[in-house]
Amino acid sequence: MKVKTGRAGANARTESGGRPPRHRPGRRGRLRLSRRGRRIRTGIAVLLLVGLTWLGFSIGGALTAPGTDSTAARLAEWGRTHHLGWAVTTLEQKQYAMNKPATGGSVVGGVPTVHPVDPAGGSSTGSTTQRGPRLAAPPAPIRPLAPSRLAREGQWQALFGVGKHTAARVAFLRPDTTHTSYLVDVVWMDPSLLRFKLFPGYQVPGPPMTAPDQLLGADAKSVLATFNSGFQMGDSHGGYWQNGRTIKRLRSGAASMVLSKDGHLSVKAWPGGPPGHQVVAVRQNLSLLIQGGKISPLVSSANTKTWGVTVGNKDFVWRTGIGVRADGSIVFVVGPALNVQTLATILQRAGAINAMELDINPEWTNYLTYTHTTSGGAVPHRLGTDTMPSLVRYLQPSSRDFVGVFAR
Repeated sequence: MKVKTGRAGANARTESGGRPPRHRPGRRGRLRLSRRGRRIRTGIAVLLLVGLTWLGFSIGGALTAPGTDSTAARLAEWGRTHHLGWAVTTLEQKQYAMNKPATGGSVVGGVPTVHPVDPAGGSSTGSTTQRGPRLAAPPAPIRPLAPSRLAREGQWQALFGVGKHTAARVAFLRPDTTHTSYLVDVVWMDPSLLRFKLFPGYQVPGPPMTAPDQLLGADAKSVLATFNSGFQMGDSHGGYWQNGRTIKRLRSGAASMVLSKDGHLSVKAWPGGPPGHQVVAVRQNLSLLIQGGKISPLVSSANTKTWGVTVGNKDFVWRTGIGVRADGSIVFVVGPALNVQTLATILQRAGAINAMELDINPEWTNYLTYTHTTSGGAVPHRLGTDTMPSLVRYLQPSSRDFVGVFAR
């Protein structure tokens, strides 16, 4: 009796319960498979090594970059610029949930008294009796938001002068009826005595550089004040243009800080098209908080397309904002425990008819004033309740753009 072979025989064995034969590679086949596996494993190891090496160099470069940014800020900025913004935002939200500002309480020490100093050295009373006809009139006191007005709350105090005239004033007030143990600083600046200049950071807005990223030479010897600019460009929902170069395309309708050749600063919704020949810089950030004297209804919106991928607009954190009054004078707000609504309300009460939010969080929010030594060296000073980490931030290469204030 003949036994069936081939495929039919194999099927017969399978059907009868036997195990079908398996192909077993010979020694040469096993060597080929082993070599192929080693090559794959070696390739994976090389890729991991290259990736880890790149990661080390990349993070190391961020941590050793020039400037005064803290390690935490450098890591957060690195994450945002390497498509990890979602992770940074999540961590910020968790940190905020664990460290929300206190409610209730009173301001320790009350409203501070400012002792204005002539930036060139020596005390300056900033007398307004010698005001020329072109100087801006001193603003009216700011009506406080919190009940039971503190002594000097909302009252303007001379901050620094140009010659015998007061060029800048500051007022302090609590941010709302809930966070009553905090003070917000509001600075008023006279554009008939002062001019403004935008300095790019080496990281924000990004290359190519359109001006120095720090105070140097004549700028360092004459600067009166500096303040922070806006968000990282990816979160700003806007563009950046300076000295004829588009770093990031300007967006029609975006809130825009516009600086002209003669040093004037304005805030407006960008009308579209290229900047005019009198414009030297345009820095956009989100949407206008105030337009035509009215607070935008968007301040109560949680839409991230409006307010950027940051902590929520309802969160009470350190914030800054800038606005222009009807007479052209400038108001700048910096302080803790502010959400978008209360920031807009304070800017409006300070007289702003157009206003925009700038940067947020204590690592980036600041207003510094400067005095100068007899040799011309700049000596920075904090303003009021400001807690920014480094006073010399703008006397070294700055990772972010900022605005310098100079005598006109």
